Amino acid sequence: MIAGIALAGCSSGKETAAPQQQAPASGKVTLFYLQKQGDQQYFVEQAQGAQEKAKELGVELKVVNLGQDANKAITELDAAVAQGANGIAIVVPDQAIGPQVLDKAKSAGIPIIASDDVIKDGAGTKSPFVGFNGSQMGDSVGKEAAKLFKAAGWTAADTKIISAYKQDLTVCSDRVTAAKAAFDKEAGAQVPVIEVGTDNTPVDAQNRTGAVIGSNPGVKHWVVWGCNDENETGAVTALANSGVPAADIIGVGLGAYLTCKDWAAGKDTGNRSALFISGAEVGRTAIQLLVDKVKNSKELPPETIAKTQIVTKDNYKQAGVNCI
Repeated sequence: MIAGIALAGCSSGKETAAPQQQAPASGKVTLFYLQKQGDQQYFVEQAQGAQEKAKELGVELKVVNLGQDANKAITELDAAVAQGANGIAIVVPDQAIGPQVLDKAKSAGIPIIASDDVIKDGAGTKSPFVGFNGSQMGDSVGKEAAKLFKAAGWTAADTKIISAYKQDLTVCSDRVTAAKAAFDKEAGAQVPVIEVGTDNTPVDAQNRTGAVIGSNPGVKHWVVWGCNDENETGAVTALANSGVPAADIIGVGLGAYLTCKDWAAGKDTGNRSALFISGAEVGRTAIQLLVDKVKNSKELPPETIAKTQIVTKDNYKQAGVNCI
C-alpha cells in the first residue's frame, strides 16, 4: 500500500506533495527481483533462493532477467512501480544508473535494496546492500593462490598471474586489487600480473586470455584469478587449450559453481580451488530484509554481508556447492 501525504507550506501558503511513503503491508505483498545476467549460474541460484524464501514468507516474487541492458533495467523498474511493487531488489547491469534507480524508487515510496553490486544516489550515498565484501573476497582468493604457489615451489622468474575481470565494475576492481595485495604479502614474491579486461563471461575471458598467452612465450607457470568463476575458468580453459599442463596452472575461482565442474567430472585440471559464494543465500537474505521492511517497518540495514568459504575438489560437496 502506498499512501500520499500533502503538507502545507507555512511561508508560501501553497501545498507541496511530499514523496509517497510505503506503509507496512498487511495484505498481499508483491516483491520484484531485477537481476543482471539472470541466466548466469550464480544469479539462477540467487533467484531460486529468493523464490524459496518468498514462498516461505507467503509473499509473491517476480524475478526479471535484465541481461546486460541498463535501459531495460530502467524500463523494468518503471513496470514494477506501475504494477504496485511493495519492495524491489536489484542487481544493476551498470552502476552508472544507480542515481536514476534510487530516485525512481524514492519517488514511488518503494523500499529498494541493491544486490551484489553497490549503487549510489546522486549525492554519493550508498543504497542498502546485500551481497559480499569485494575486498574480503579478493583477500581470500589471493591468500589461497599464494599458499598454492608456495606449496608448488614456483618462483617469480618463470611465473605470471592472469587477473581477468570487467574493468569498469567496482566490485570486480575491489576483488582483484585485494587478491594481488594478499598474494604479494603471503607469497613473498613479486609475480608479474597481466590484467585481462573481459565482459565477465567465460567465453570472453577465454578468448582474451588466448591472445595474451601467445605474447608471453617464456612463461612456464601460471596463476589465475578473476572477478568471478566465469573469468577464472575461461582463462584456465584458454591455457589448457594452448597446451599448458594442468600441473603448471594454479587457478583459484570465485564462486565455485563452475570450477567444481572439472572436479565433478574427475578431470586433471588447473582449477585448483575456489571461494564459494552462495547466490541462493544472497537471494534469501534480500527477500527477508524487504519483507521485514514492508510488513514490520524494520529499516533496511546499510550493509548485509554473506559468508564465504574456500573449497576444493575434496570438500566442495560438503560445503553445499550446487554443481550442475
